[in-house]
Amino acid sequence: MGILADDAVLIKEAEKAGDRTLVTVNCPDKTGLGCDLCRIILLFGLSIAKGDVSTDGKWCYLVFWVVGKPTTRWDLLRERLLEVCPPCTLPMPEIYYFRPEFQESKPPKVFLLKFWCTFDRTGLLHDVTKVLCDLELTVKRVKVFTAPDGTVMDLLFVTDTRELLHTKKRQEETKSQLKVMLGDNIISFEIELAGHEVTATPQGSAFLPPAITDDVDGSFISVTLDNQLSPSHTLIQICCQDHKGLIYDIMRTLKDYNIQISYGRFSVKAKEKYEVDLFVMQGDGKKIVDLEKQKVLCSRLRMELVRPLRVEVMSRGPDTELLVANPVELVGKGRPLVFYDVTLAITSLNIRIFSVEIARHRIHDREWEVYRVLLDEGDTTLVPRSTIKECVVKNLMGWE
Repeated sequence: MGILADDAVLIKEAEKAGDRTLVTVNCPDKTGLGCDLCRIILLFGLSIAKGDVSTDGKWCYLVFWVVGKPTTRWDLLRERLLEVCPPCTLPMPEIYYFRPEFQESKPPKVFLLKFWCTFDRTGLLHDVTKVLCDLELTVKRVKVFTAPDGTVMDLLFVTDTRELLHTKKRQEETKSQLKVMLGDNIISFEIELAGHEVTATPQGSAFLPPAITDDVDGSFISVTLDNQLSPSHTLIQICCQDHKGLIYDIMRTLKDYNIQISYGRFSVKAKEKYEVDLFVMQGDGKKIVDLEKQKVLCSRLRMELVRPLRVEVMSRGPDTELLVANPVELVGKGRPLVFYDVTLAITSLNIRIFSVEIARHRIHDREWEVYRVLLDEGDTTLVPRSTIKECVVKNLMGWE
């Protein structure tokens, strides 16, 4: 089987508002490809309403019906999806399926964006984050400081999806778009390669409350395994409430356990319920027959689906601190758009952000990315903490 590389990803845009856009991927297979594709779809702010996946272990065919928005850059989405697909131009015997070295890539360079503004305002950090998202710059760490005179210094450590931020042209593009948004408010702006001391992923050591570290009961989410229906595959069936990134959460969990999907179908049903059927096998090509492995996998899937992100609002001395934690993939990738969604929720409540820290924590046996957002004391006195938490959760989960 062969296919032209340019035809590996095809997108048929919806003809009218409210219709679904059809995304088709037809390329060589690799372990975790479904996770990588769903992560990019989530990164572009799209939701998967329906999907079909099939593979023979060498070649795969995936179809996603996604709900877009008027601002979706479909050509760019196609380009990014193509980048995670294994190349289609090699002869079949030369394609190495399921080999980790085939998927490895060197970590991207981290750059520091440093700028001063004349004054702080509600939504400033979110507006900056939106511009960076449009530029395909991924925020890795953030430091926001408000001086006594009201001026604001933002330090943003970012990576560039296009890997061009070291060039003068890319830096000028970034400066230009941020200056358009900030207007006369900007005092100075600098871009430089971050030093070695900040390129390493920061490990958090501060206290995390039980609301972040403790697991919750997910027994009300239906996750079942069946080894009777297929002679060679285990059937995983899931029924749960829909949320933003649901298919990504399932795919990344299976990727972390090195479980390969041979065939799958999933879609939104009535009352925002999502139903998923996946025929899978272990990395060794066998069914999941060990009862303990079945129990662990079901428990992990329930936990990921009942609470894929953890949110808490608590006191930090006299101030109010928002904590948001999301699990990190084994390959080191965090969840897309978390910081964007958090700043959007805070802005909608007319609350200013005083400072932000992003770090990695070990919670039990897993690595989590934790956002510590210190909120402006004057603004939080007008909004109950329960309201802040509810708004952030709804925004992260995509619940209206």
